[in-house]
Amino acid sequence: MTKTLVIAEKPSVAQDIVRALTPVAGKFEKHDDHFENDRYVVTSAVGHLVEIQAPEEFDVKRGKWSFAHLPVIPPYFDLKPVDKTKTRLNAVVKQAKRKDVTQLINACDAGREGELIFRLIEQYAGGAKPLGKPVKRLWLQSMTPQAIRDGFDALRSEQQMAGLAHAARSRSEADWLVGINGTRAMTAFNSRDGGFFLTTVGRVQTPTLSLVVEREEKIRKFVSRDYWEIHAAFQAEAGEYPAKWFDPKWKKNEDVEMRADRVWSQREAQAIADAVRGQKASVTEESKPTTQASPLLFDLTSLQREANGKFGYSAKTTLALAQSLYERHKALTYPRTDSRALPEDYVPVARQTFEMLADSSMRHLAPHARTALTNNYVRPSKRIFDNSKVSDHFAIIPTLQAPSGLSEAEQKLYDLVVRRFMAVFFPSAEYTVTTRISTAVGHSFKTEGKVLVRPGWLAIYGKEAADEVEGGKDGDKGQNLVPVKPGETVQTQQVDPKGLKTKPPARYSEATLLGAMESAGKQIDDEELREAMQEKGLGTPATRAAIIEGLLTEKYMLREGREMIPTAKAFQLMTLLRGLEVEELCRADLTGEWEFKLSQMEKGQLSRESFMADIAAMTERMVKKAKEYDRDTIPGDYATLTTPCPNCGGVVKENYRRFACVGKPGAEPCGFSFGKSPAGRTFETAEAEALLRDKKIGPLEGFRSKAGWPFTSEIVIKYDDEAHNYKLEFDFGDDKNAEESGELVEFADASLGPCPICGAGVHEHGANYVCSKAVPTAAQPTPSCTFKSGKIILQQPVEREQMHKLLETGKTDLLDKFVSMRTRRAFKAFLAWDKEAGKVNFEFAPSKFPPRKPAAGAFAGKTAGAAAKAPAKAAAAKKAPAKKAAATKTAAAKAPRKAAAGAAPSAALAAVIGSEPVARPEAVKKLWEYIKANNLQDPKDKRTIVADDKLRAVFGKDSAGMFELAGILGQHLG
Repeated sequence: MTKTLVIAEKPSVAQDIVRALTPVAGKFEKHDDHFENDRYVVTSAVGHLVEIQAPEEFDVKRGKWSFAHLPVIPPYFDLKPVDKTKTRLNAVVKQAKRKDVTQLINACDAGREGELIFRLIEQYAGGAKPLGKPVKRLWLQSMTPQAIRDGFDALRSEQQMAGLAHAARSRSEADWLVGINGTRAMTAFNSRDGGFFLTTVGRVQTPTLSLVVEREEKIRKFVSRDYWEIHAAFQAEAGEYPAKWFDPKWKKNEDVEMRADRVWSQREAQAIADAVRGQKASVTEESKPTTQASPLLFDLTSLQREANGKFGYSAKTTLALAQSLYERHKALTYPRTDSRALPEDYVPVARQTFEMLADSSMRHLAPHARTALTNNYVRPSKRIFDNSKVSDHFAIIPTLQAPSGLSEAEQKLYDLVVRRFMAVFFPSAEYTVTTRISTAVGHSFKTEGKVLVRPGWLAIYGKEAADEVEGGKDGDKGQNLVPVKPGETVQTQQVDPKGLKTKPPARYSEATLLGAMESAGKQIDDEELREAMQEKGLGTPATRAAIIEGLLTEKYMLREGREMIPTAKAFQLMTLLRGLEVEELCRADLTGEWEFKLSQMEKGQLSRESFMADIAAMTERMVKKAKEYDRDTIPGDYATLTTPCPNCGGVVKENYRRFACVGKPGAEPCGFSFGKSPAGRTFETAEAEALLRDKKIGPLEGFRSKAGWPFTSEIVIKYDDEAHNYKLEFDFGDDKNAEESGELVEFADASLGPCPICGAGVHEHGANYVCSKAVPTAAQPTPSCTFKSGKIILQQPVEREQMHKLLETGKTDLLDKFVSMRTRRAFKAFLAWDKEAGKVNFEFAPSKFPPRKPAAGAFAGKTAGAAAKAPAKAAAAKKAPAKKAAATKTAAAKAPRKAAAGAAPSAALAAVIGSEPVARPEAVKKLWEYIKANNLQDPKDKRTIVADDKLRAVFGKDSAGMFELAGILGQHLG
């Protein structure tokens, strides 16, 4: 019997599919890495299992990142397994190659990335020739069992998915071409004068960074201007009302700071106030009804923006919460969508959703759901149900499944989606808007009032509706006005000029940056127009969070509160790209065009070949610009430091690569300079100023060694006797020099506590905490103690308070920013005084999970001898045939020996560690002895073992990582 292989993107989705199919396709049997019944085999990836790479002959290793090897534009791409998930890939490929599997179903997430994950697995499984098995596409918008069964009843053909598959591959290859070539070209350019300055760029990440840098440049260049507003209070018969002066003849012009209600001199403002104070004023008034519709349903970007503005959630956090609500709780529809409409046949489902909400335990929302059902609010509307506005997915709405067991953050996000879903069906809010003009001695004052007549959809948001939703808050327009009779004359009471200053544009928050990415940098406030621009945005709703996080990880931006602030490294990159005239990587709107072309390709309106030809041309031009740039520096807006040169007192200015002395006026430069990016970390201007002023700064984080390892260090400027000038050096806080030179140390700070070795006081000194008797002092020129502990240990800053606690109680609080030098992973630990070792050591918190009880087999080693001897004795007693008895004796003799001594190594492994049976830990130890004795660790990366002839037979390849050794040995121990 033939079977169909279903490949999901994640194990949890595979389980959901099995649960949904069981009632209609029969019970599934669970195996280690798949489920199976008579009709289906269901397995899953764990995200991307395969990635593209250049073929070997086109690949350029990191050590050879020079222009000679660029650009790299391979005619085709090879595939390579993702290291972390090789085992899972092999399991999926094994199922795909089964002879009884005659059809595949792509059940990865419905979208471009899900399509790519499946296509690459299928291609990898086929190897040199295609797998050749027909493929169908499961397209799921919801994860409820019924939605999954409906999806299986409406599988899409491979032809229907061709456009999406082409766009997925093109996006992946375009990002590789621009990212690899751009990063290598800019790194080669920045490394021309020595060193290795990694400079990462990307097809989408760099234009996004450009938006943030351009905004920061506007803020830095902004010059505030003084202006005045004139506020008045008028007395009518019914009471007092406020008003603000304005010029009715004013018209907009190029100066964006000009407004009808602004006066640009204090004298003019005071003159207007003095002229109208105490005067009578005539009143004209116009009132008209107006309505405000609810905002549209959420797509992912608008949900991320709303959650960032309302709760402060990052885009990454919002996506993770929405994914959990979709995948784990089945409470929301597919979140990675760019659509804000529903399919036209979804009206009955929407009504069922309201019925679910009306019967739910959400007391604050259930009454509104009942109101909608009673008043028949759920009916067809092009604003909500429109097939032309639904792409791969529809808007994010609640499913028919009421959730339970939500975390606080999940509940907040679910609430946000439910309120928006309900609001879009409710009637518009109705207002009466009144505009009142009060005129006194020729000067006009405006008052605007906005009275809510019928709340409509605002009822769902309650009293704080104005702050709860987009566009709901209207500044000073929300006031109720006292009435004025027709023809009534009012009295001007109080009139005051109010001095104000113009403000620079606001920094991007994550919410506003997502909006800017969505519209490729064009400032579009109108919601409907912004929707039309979406296809030309930067990235997709599903990738924008990762792009922002990538810029933060690469230290191109910092997140301070809700503001996104570009670093000096970002400014340096933009200066370089502008100087090289690589516009494609600087301008958000140009890169938005590429995204638009990908969306055209998905719809079959653009060929893959045409798009990739454009990307190749862009790549070649970018590399050529960097390669052929022949000027000494890059033009840019550079800083002048206020601290003079330490060598000659001249002026120190920034250029593209360095901060350098340009000499005193009329004098030649003295040659003093220091690099802007030592060890790959770029100085902020304020840091460079502090370094020059104090001759030291730090400790600073973010430096990288030549091998790529992060490290922390102080930076100092020291006088070099040979060069007769100052130079920059790293200072790792090793205080040996003080001991060797005999320089006396004088402690100005109070003791942090008693030294655990000798009881003397412990003080802060350089990059360490030291015992006062561990360094030469006036009281004791010859040190007699050894206590010293770093102020930064494995990238974890140890604050004074924590060292005080360690000295007083024996250990610190639990610290959570240590980073392992071996695995590069963060970990938590206490720092504690280890009396036996005579130093500060790590102490780990006890596990919250109790140790497992050993399985019955765990005691086999102890009883193996007795168990093996028993059959031998029985056989002897019964006088079994000699041959059988001999065999039993042999087994009996071997069994206890194997348990005690381990397994016999293969011939290949025996050539390295000997032929004696050995347990795996002992085998690893012997292997390491062989590796170290023969100096087989790669000098550039100690974690890589370079195989000699003997090890090549064991590894089956030329090299292996240190973490692979235990797994490899397992294959050679029989």
